[in-house]
Amino acid sequence: MRKIIIVPDSFKGTMSSRTVGEIMEDEARIFWPEVEIIRMEVADGGEGSVDAFLSILKGKRQRVKVTGPYGEKIDSFYGESGETAVIEMAAAAGLPLAGKRLEAGEATTYGVGELIRAALDRGARKIILGLGGSATNDGGAGALAALGIRFLDKAGEVFVPVGNTLGRIEKIDISGLDTRIRETELLVMCDVDTVLCGEHGASAIFGPQKGASPEDVVRLDRGLKHFAEKTYEAVGVDVRMLAGGGAAGGMGAGVYAFLGGQMERGIDILLEAAEFDRLLEGCSVVMTGEGKIDGQSACGKVVAGVAGKAGKQQVPVIAVGGAVTEEADVLYDMGVSAMFAVNRRALPFEELRKTTEIDLRKTVYNIFRMWKTVEEKEEHFHGKDRETAGISMGMFF
Repeated sequence: MRKIIIVPDSFKGTMSSRTVGEIMEDEARIFWPEVEIIRMEVADGGEGSVDAFLSILKGKRQRVKVTGPYGEKIDSFYGESGETAVIEMAAAAGLPLAGKRLEAGEATTYGVGELIRAALDRGARKIILGLGGSATNDGGAGALAALGIRFLDKAGEVFVPVGNTLGRIEKIDISGLDTRIRETELLVMCDVDTVLCGEHGASAIFGPQKGASPEDVVRLDRGLKHFAEKTYEAVGVDVRMLAGGGAAGGMGAGVYAFLGGQMERGIDILLEAAEFDRLLEGCSVVMTGEGKIDGQSACGKVVAGVAGKAGKQQVPVIAVGGAVTEEADVLYDMGVSAMFAVNRRALPFEELRKTTEIDLRKTVYNIFRMWKTVEEKEEHFHGKDRETAGISMGMFF
């Protein structure tokens, strides 16, 4: 074993990406104490995105006071590495900050714009913005206002729209937009394809988990449709059916149309930042995984993203999940070498989650034990006809 790369997603509801990675590394060290192990954390743009990037980039957190989801002043942060800033919108407008007050129609992304402005003030020329875990439904209007865009009502009065007041927008004036934005590369981490409006839009899909009633959803969706119309009038960009436009309460649409944000899968941005192709050189195996490996795992998620790159360099990829469905077989054609489910008993999720860490540890232990056994057999038959001996990792991968 020369080098192991560990890059798992979280097992949602049970373990973070960091915890999964630590368990995998622990089990690898049992068999190869001195082997080079590169462990990366993964996030999808929501909470944990800053830490995920700081785990691979030399940088630190910057503390900033910003406006919270309901207008209160809060302590927030972003990650900084050279001229690159990593911002998770959840740090200023996330559900945990809303607490028990879930009012999507009254929440604002203004603080997210303040985080972007703070990063620009410190010289950021590349911003990675994570969308996810929001308490908002304002189309990103609050963040845009914090960056100098003015929203005017019929009386010509300037105001900062929230989800419930998007319908009041008569005109959007972009003349005051912070000019530094145009000189800055803005990558947007977005792991959902949700559109802005309609039955598959931001309000309908995510509104209920933010406290929106059925009546609220109708009103909020109407507001986002109006926002889309005024956006088209202002900048000539149609965001109504933009894939990912509905992310973070429609913020995907706002940053795309007004800030020139490039929408990309979180894992793709992370792997590029980590120079993953270079890290794969000399690698013996990549360990990855997520809570449930299924057909959706092939749609731009962590396992598929990792396998796609590793497969091009003929590096074996082992994926471990709480469950592995038949639909996941498509991943074999995308570079995954083998998949293992950690759950060993047919029990309800609430019961299984209690032992997930133990089950993961045992599964990974057995994977590495198999690998080590084959290695030792190969060493034993070194110099002999291995094909005759019938022992090689090629039997498995």
